[in-house]
Amino acid sequence: MATGLLGLLDDVVGIAKIAAASLDDMAAQAGKAGAKAAGVVIDDAAVTPRYVVGFAASRELAIVRRIAIGSLRNKLIFLLPAALALSAFAPWAITPLLVLGGAFLCYEGAEKVYAAIAPHAAHGHEAATGAVPADAQALEDAKVAGAIRTDFILSAEIMAITLSTVSASGLAMQAAVLAVVGIGITVVVYGAVALIVKADDAGVALAATSHGAALRALGRAIVAGMPPFLKVLSVVGTAAMLWVGGGIVLHGLDEFGFRAIGHAPVALSDAVAQAAPLAPALAGWLAGAAASGLFGLALGAALIPLAEHVLGPLARAVRATFGR
Repeated sequence: MATGLLGLLDDVVGIAKIAAASLDDMAAQAGKAGAKAAGVVIDDAAVTPRYVVGFAASRELAIVRRIAIGSLRNKLIFLLPAALALSAFAPWAITPLLVLGGAFLCYEGAEKVYAAIAPHAAHGHEAATGAVPADAQALEDAKVAGAIRTDFILSAEIMAITLSTVSASGLAMQAAVLAVVGIGITVVVYGAVALIVKADDAGVALAATSHGAALRALGRAIVAGMPPFLKVLSVVGTAAMLWVGGGIVLHGLDEFGFRAIGHAPVALSDAVAQAAPLAPALAGWLAGAAASGLFGLALGAALIPLAEHVLGPLARAVRATFGR
C-alpha cells in the first residue's frame, strides 16, 4: 500500500516537473517571440492614439477599451487559429496574405498624408469610398473600426513573427505561445495608449494640487506638452504604418523572386552603415526604414485611386445588395 502510494507520488512529482519545464519553455519562447516582434509592437502603440484624439475626455477610455477588445478578438479568435491552420495546411498562403495586409497599411498611411496635404480632395476621396461618418456616434464607430482593421494587420505580422519563432515546436506549444504573446502585447500596447490619452487629465489634476509647487509645475508642463506630443505621435504613427507596410510588401517581393526590389532597403542600410562615421547601426537602420517608408508611400498613393474608383463603388454595391 505504502509502495503504491509512493509510486503515485513519484508519478505526480514527475508530471509536475514536466509541466514546470513546459511552462518555462513556453515563457522563454514567448519572451523570445515578443522581443522579435518588438518593432511592430512599438508601431502599434504609436499608431493607435490618433484614433482616440478629438473625442470628449469621457469617451477616451471607452474607445480604447473597445479597440483593445477588438484587438484581442483579432488575435485569439481569428489570427491564432488561422495562423496554426495556414502553417499546417497552406504555408504558401502566409506571405501573400501578409503582403495584402502590408499594402492595406500603405494605403492607410498614404491616405493620412493625402489628408494632410490636400484636405478637401481627401474628403472627396473619403466620400467616394463611403468613409465619411454621418454623426458623432458614427464617427466613433468608424474610428474604432478603422483602428481594429489596422490592428488586425499589425497583429497578423506579430503572430507571423511569433509563429516563425516556435515553428519547430508542437501544435499545443505553438498555440500557447501565440496566446501568451497576443494577450501580453495587447495589454502592454493598450495600457500604454490609455496612459497617453489620459495624461492631460493627470496633468490638470497635478496642476490643481495643493501638495507643492513642483507638482503643480509638472502638471502645467504635462498639459502644455500633450497637444504637441500627440501631434508628433500622430506623425510617427503614420510613418510607422508606411514603414511597416512597405517593409512587409518588400519582404514578400523578395520571397516571390523580385530580389532587386525586395532587397534594396537592406542593401541601402548596409551601405549607409558602412559609410557612416558615427552610430553606423542607427544610420543604417534609419536609411533602411526610410527606404521602406518611401516605397510604402508610393504604393499607398497608387492604391488611393484604385480604392476610390474601383473598391469604393464595389463596396457600396455589396452593401446595397445585402441591404446594409
